[in-house]
Amino acid sequence: MTEHVPVTVIDGEYETTIEVPRGTVLRDALSKRGFEVYGSVSRIANCGGRGLCGTCGVRIEAAPEPSQWHDAAAERWGYPRLSCQIRVEEPLRVELLEKVLWGQVLPD
Repeated sequence: MTEHVPVTVIDGEYETTIEVPRGTVLRDALSKRGFEVYGSVSRIANCGGRGLCGTCGVRIEAAPEPSQWHDAAAERWGYPRLSCQIRVEEPLRVELLEKVLWGQVLPD
């Protein structure tokens, strides 16, 4: 039996906890449950989860150590982590970001 891990998703003012099979790519888990990680254009034109386009960014509270160059830079400079580069291994709190164009997020 696959072990499941809770992932709390913050989407605007709504907060939902989903159960995700351990080891699942976060982008895939969110998309499968109807959460939007892309903007309007990048929803169609993206790198397919290879960590190249930078458009599936999310904020993660107490994020796991980065294992990819983009996520290492994100961690260092404080910009969103790529949901396609994070495997769910432990409970997470994930905030979805409103995208303006491509992967750009709205300013705070």
